[in-house]
Amino acid sequence: MTACSISRVNLKLARNLQTLKTRTRRSSNRLACTPHTMAATATDTEQHITLKGSVETVCDFFDYSINSILYQRGIYDPDKFMRKQKYGLQMMVTADDGLKSYLDNVLVQLKDWLAKGEVQRLVVAITGVESNAVLERWVFNIATDGEAMARGAGGGVAATKSEKEITKEIQAVIRQITASVTFLPLLDEPCTFDLLVYCDNEAAVPGAWEESDPRYIAQSTEVKLRSFTTKVHKVDAMVAYRTVDDDDV
Repeated sequence: MTACSISRVNLKLARNLQTLKTRTRRSSNRLACTPHTMAATATDTEQHITLKGSVETVCDFFDYSINSILYQRGIYDPDKFMRKQKYGLQMMVTADDGLKSYLDNVLVQLKDWLAKGEVQRLVVAITGVESNAVLERWVFNIATDGEAMARGAGGGVAATKSEKEITKEIQAVIRQITASVTFLPLLDEPCTFDLLVYCDNEAAVPGAWEESDPRYIAQSTEVKLRSFTTKVHKVDAMVAYRTVDDDDV
């Protein structure tokens, strides 16, 4: 399979599987995009949410969630991360410009697909370098409210919801990611991670994205995590991890 490169990473496309993939390696430390504030008006209890504001909120969540997964699961050295306040929590984000640039490129494209309602899922797949086995699969399913999108298509109000409520829901998901070290098996080999994006077959895909398999785990245990919604986009989270047999120990 031939890969096109963008800033030291390969972005891959799989149309038949409705899966888009981008890979980065352990040796190239990366992460984080500039946070954006949800576009909302006024009152403390209920804000007007635009389509653009919902897209920004979802992409911010993915940015910080990926950062958290990479840090908590030890994919990169801890000294490559720095503390940052977000969602009322102390978050860990990479200080490496290469990874920041990489995720910026991915999230810019994701924003375009989200705004058009063309994406259904983002997956973070963690693979062992030595075993080449997929060890963990973090899945974020995305449901789009078509009526809300239609209302917000011209820049108008797509939905209403308290920003505090949205933040509280996101906090719960992030806290579960942080707590994952208490139930996930130890990653006892160097690992890489892949980002997979499932989108519509009709979606316009940049030439740099290439075909990919879905990176399933043959024998796995699944743990459902919390969800959050902007009332335009809803994100449900779960993590699947490889079940270790006695023969594998």
